[in-house]
Amino acid sequence: MKLLVSPMNVEEAKAAVRGGADIIDVKNPKEGSLGANFPWVISEVRSAIGEMPMSATIGDFEFKPGTASLAALGAAYAGANFVKVGLFGIKTPEEAFEILDAVNRSVKSFDPEKKVVASSYSDYKRLGILSPFELPAIGSKVGVDVVMLDTGIKDGKTTFEFLSEAELEGFVKEAQDLGLLTALAGAIGFGDLDAVLRVDPDILGVRGIVCGGDRRAVIKEELVKDLKIRLQT
Repeated sequence: MKLLVSPMNVEEAKAAVRGGADIIDVKNPKEGSLGANFPWVISEVRSAIGEMPMSATIGDFEFKPGTASLAALGAAYAGANFVKVGLFGIKTPEEAFEILDAVNRSVKSFDPEKKVVASSYSDYKRLGILSPFELPAIGSKVGVDVVMLDTGIKDGKTTFEFLSEAELEGFVKEAQDLGLLTALAGAIGFGDLDAVLRVDPDILGVRGIVCGGDRRAVIKEELVKDLKIRLQT
């Protein structure tokens, strides 16, 4: 299982790298669950971490395929290997297909080696949006590379409070059977790690847990190291 850590600046990115993160995920928590950072910050982090795998979020999107495709191109150009889009305001499979197709075409027309991450939300019922269980089939049809689950509202509730282990295992299995990688995030705490290991996604995405429990605080190298060790045992 790869460990993805989400810094918001170069200093945090360096701490995550020193702590043993496998993927650096540039985001801006001030703008939401998958809040987009600035292109120059993505470029600065790319310069700071060298060739290490890096993803970048482009936002929690409503149905705006054109805007999303332009944002995705910017993230790819700035140096992201993985471009991540959140389907925050997407209500139908048709909308999901159209926005993901636009993002995927934009990114891969620029560089076929770049990857697209389609993120849905474990708290989809309270958001009133498309079920995440629709995402593997849609993502496979579009040609994205990774499907992810996160929490849309950051109020301390975790993905495991909205979806059962069995549901998460089903999501992972279906996606992997379709040839997709899977990622799990959403206020994951140290107390959730046994369940995470049982669900066994390809990637675990975190921020708050390595900031001491508050995603608005600063990433701490020693907490990244601790988490990495626990995932390997």
